Amino acid sequence: MAISADLEAVPLHIVASRAQIDLPAAERAVADLLKALGRDPQSSHLAETPRRVANAYAEMLTPREFALTTFPNDEGYDELVLAKDIPVQSLCEHHLLPFQGVAHVGYLPGERILGLSKLARVVELFARDFQVQERLTKQVADWLQDHLAPQGVGVVIEAEHQCMSLRGVRAVGSKTVTSALHGILRDKPSSRQEFFALTGLTP
Repeated sequence: MAISADLEAVPLHIVASRAQIDLPAAERAVADLLKALGRDPQSSHLAETPRRVANAYAEMLTPREFALTTFPNDEGYDELVLAKDIPVQSLCEHHLLPFQGVAHVGYLPGERILGLSKLARVVELFARDFQVQERLTKQVADWLQDHLAPQGVGVVIEAEHQCMSLRGVRAVGSKTVTSALHGILRDKPSSRQEFFALTGLTP
């Protein structure tokens, strides 16, 4: 798969496929929720809350566009490239509460190498949505495999979910770890082991 170095606004098709956010309707819904919870949305303390909440969710659910900057792999680099501890913030689609943590994203280059900041951009692209961690992890790995055509891709996400720490079992500090692998990193045991070792995890 040949990839040019001047692709622009790569995530447009993903952003366009999401339903557009209706801010006035979101404000009304927050006001209705406050009423249902026994609060007065017209009080001096809560009067601006529906607008603030609607804007906050719009921000958390809207990824920023970016250009997929790639470069020819002229030197034939064939070792693992790994970006560790990329911040992840997303919203659990089951409780609309945040989960956050870090992602470790690595790949074995093929014909092209990727601008390192773009690994973090791809994580953000899929994190800014209502999500489950398992799907988020797979989406990042699949997207990189499809768009970069590397020899292999590995993604690990470690995150704490407020739906577990603030409610229910209230397991404060508990982390969920998910992984997704493609190509050599999935099929070759030594490469798989190297990837997990560099992330600080054991396979």
